[in-house]
Amino acid sequence: MLTGAPMTTMLPVIDMARARRFYEDCLGFRPGELRPDGKFIYNVGGARLALFHKPEGTQAEHTAVSFQVTHIAASVAELERSGVVFEDYDQPGFRTVDHVCVLGAEKAAWFKDTEGNFLCLHEDLE
Repeated sequence: MLTGAPMTTMLPVIDMARARRFYEDCLGFRPGELRPDGKFIYNVGGARLALFHKPEGTQAEHTAVSFQVTHIAASVAELERSGVVFEDYDQPGFRTVDHVCVLGAEKAAWFKDTEGNFLCLHEDLE
């Protein structure tokens, strides 16, 4: 029923201006559209990402959005040059090398936006 429906990912932000600078200046998103209800909408890869003001921000400790890339190492390097700081992990069965972790059939790298939302890059290995 919903497989053909357009999808929007909703991300809470404490400071809309700060979040917009991150998404536009660091991630390279094209300026989007401010809606009358205060949401700021970006069109990204055929989907939409909506930032909405939430004074207490996010409490999620999981990945909110994952972006599929074709060359993760190059994408990590490019985002680092733009000021993105990647997370590193060293746990049994979950270890990053140069910010990248191999998880079964994919490689992944995580970073947080300015509002504490966990974002991810992933590259399929197949």
